[in-house]
Amino acid sequence: MERVEAKDYVFHRDFTKEYPMIVRAEGVYLYDEQGNRYLDASSGAIAANLGHGVTEIAEAMAEQAKTAGFVHTLRFETKVLHELAAEIGKMAPAPLNRVYFTSGGSEANESAMKLARQYHRDRGKLEKHIVIGRWQGYHGNTLGSLSAGGDIKRRQPYTPNLAKFEHIYSPYCHRCPYSRTEEICQREKRMPCAEELERLVKEIGPEFVSSFICEPIVGSQQGAVVPPKGYLQRVREICDQYEIVLIIDEVMTGFGRTGTDFAIEQFGVVPDIITFGKGVSAGYAPLAGMIVSDQIVESLVANGNGRFIHGYTFSGHPVSVAAGLAAVRYYKQKNVLANGKEQGEYLFQRLRDLQKRHSSMGQIRGKGLLVGFELLADRSRDQLFPPSFGAADRLNHEALKRGAVFYPGAGTIDGVNGDHLLIGPPLTITREEIDELVAILDQSLAAFEEQVYTITGKEE
Repeated sequence: MERVEAKDYVFHRDFTKEYPMIVRAEGVYLYDEQGNRYLDASSGAIAANLGHGVTEIAEAMAEQAKTAGFVHTLRFETKVLHELAAEIGKMAPAPLNRVYFTSGGSEANESAMKLARQYHRDRGKLEKHIVIGRWQGYHGNTLGSLSAGGDIKRRQPYTPNLAKFEHIYSPYCHRCPYSRTEEICQREKRMPCAEELERLVKEIGPEFVSSFICEPIVGSQQGAVVPPKGYLQRVREICDQYEIVLIIDEVMTGFGRTGTDFAIEQFGVVPDIITFGKGVSAGYAPLAGMIVSDQIVESLVANGNGRFIHGYTFSGHPVSVAAGLAAVRYYKQKNVLANGKEQGEYLFQRLRDLQKRHSSMGQIRGKGLLVGFELLADRSRDQLFPPSFGAADRLNHEALKRGAVFYPGAGTIDGVNGDHLLIGPPLTITREEIDELVAILDQSLAAFEEQVYTITGKEE
């Protein structure tokens, strides 16, 4: 067959779009080949925590590539692997001390779920295999991680291929599926969103449940929704009672994104496994992994011949790990977490001021520099946009035209209804750059609301 030269050889994420070609990036800015500048208000996908153009990380990667570019961890290890594992292990709450590396968050969560299964099997609990996740949680796009997650739109095309995992509702107090308020739950000391986990475990049979996985703060699917006080403590109690491995997914929230090394620190809970990604290498190389409790590792040694029956070709890839080690050291040397916390507080203040001028801005929530807000058609009536309107994408498109890129989300409430915008700039952002971000968002909201008025024929 005669070969016909293609005009474009890239398999695009979306063939209906034309993507700007980025040719340079520095600090919080991206530059395309047309000379346009974009403020990276979402750190890519909440990954470029240290911004762009950090020479210390680039140089560490180059040096490692020259020293040993690839080592297969089934046979060998590297010094840089041990150094980064030690740095991360010391950051995690005790007794989580052992670090296993993967290339991305999906792999990290798959690894955690498989390790939980092997942990139970090695101890003679042969039937414990079911994973429980949460609707509107997100844990990755591989079939296993997608099965555990609750992203309706991503799951539906592949429903026949998904594992039969179970789900409970996410603790979204502002849109509570149980028609309660956080105040009522705190007063009565009872949270149906947490008790639902125990009900489901009993319904399935505790002897069949292996692990429960959740994000400490729901990221992309709900726009930085923070759980109510006591929720994660109650989840921990239930997992302990029924011998369920608690996996906390910190792929988005880890490495200072919410003001602490890991978000779970702010809730006084110690999980059995923490998964991480994105910020560990600040986006400079594909890197993720899991931090595992001593109890699980000791069981692996005692009951599983010391071997985790699992692995990836690029687990512990030395160049990626070198990027991670340089990034983790940069966080500490530059006091990045303190800046992120300070600028996060300032961003919240500016967004509250902005909310007074824009009727489409609903609830603002989050921690540190992981911040989101709802988009509403009519705030006075708490009216949502119809899903077909694509409100979040429309607003982000207006922002792109004005020189900033955010993280739009749809299906916030139940996978279909609700829109939000997630904001997560690099943790190195300055106050002046926050002001620029908010100014662009202000202009974009004004244009968006004018568009709404034009389409609906009435002022919202």
